[in-house]
Amino acid sequence: MKNKSVALVAHDNKKQELIEWAKFNIGTLSKCDLVATGTTGRLLQAELGRPVMQLQSGPLGGDQQIGALIVEAKVDLLVFFWDPLEPLPHDPDIKALLRLAALWNIPVACNRASADMIFTSPLLFGDYQPVRPDFSEYKNRKV
Repeated sequence: MKNKSVALVAHDNKKQELIEWAKFNIGTLSKCDLVATGTTGRLLQAELGRPVMQLQSGPLGGDQQIGALIVEAKVDLLVFFWDPLEPLPHDPDIKALLRLAALWNIPVACNRASADMIFTSPLLFGDYQPVRPDFSEYKNRKV
């Protein structure tokens, strides 16, 4: 069975919280392939002492890169600590990323509590395979 691929994203005001969470969950994360946006990836790699695939910063397209990996079935789980109190200029990108995760049935943790719930679930490394939606009817429709 291949490693789970976990995408990690955190807004500036949530980066330290994500790093603390990742350090607390280092044992579980060591069984996963990690991918992250810009600064978050660099900080996580330094703090965890393990490789993290680093994409562009969110505002420079990193959120969209993760979205593309979700569409290509190369991300199994999204951990996105976003800041609900801070409006950001790339909010449409964030909304698009969350939309793709919902569309392709990818589990999403938007805060520490939801991340803890997902990472302590026996389904995380069990035989559970989320249903990948079949959009053939949508793609084959007559316009």
